Amino acid sequence: MIDWYLLLKWAHILSSTVLFGTGIGTAFQMVWAMRTVRVTGRAETVHSVASGVVVADWLFTTPAGVVQPVTGLLLVHLAGFGWGEPWLALSYAGYALALACWVPVVRLQIRIRDLAGAALAAGAPLPAEARRLYRLWFALGWPAFLALVAVFWLMVAKPALW
Repeated sequence: MIDWYLLLKWAHILSSTVLFGTGIGTAFQMVWAMRTVRVTGRAETVHSVASGVVVADWLFTTPAGVVQPVTGLLLVHLAGFGWGEPWLALSYAGYALALACWVPVVRLQIRIRDLAGAALAAGAPLPAEARRLYRLWFALGWPAFLALVAVFWLMVAKPALW
């Protein structure tokens, strides 16, 4: 007999690991690539890394981002928690904040990839517009990261907040 709660909990933990790990890994790669461009001015690295980051988001982050709320809501139901528990409400808000930051980040990294690709094809340095978009991309990453760290804590601690 299948223990649905344990299966869902496993899927929830695994998808959170994929979501968080892919986010940290791709962020590090993008930061490192942009740091390299500051020194060299060449677009090859940014184009290559941003292309991989975009693919990783579609292959790993997006599916994990869908699995997370689905399994989370099913776990809330199976565990018998009230939908409006304060720790859950804060978790929903943190996840929504991370999503609200991630959606524009995806668009920004696609644009950065395309700008780097055009510069590469033209034999030109990475344009200033790509650097400007990167700064916005970087700024949006912090609230998403911190929100997911908070959600992790809420999921583990399930604090009685009020």
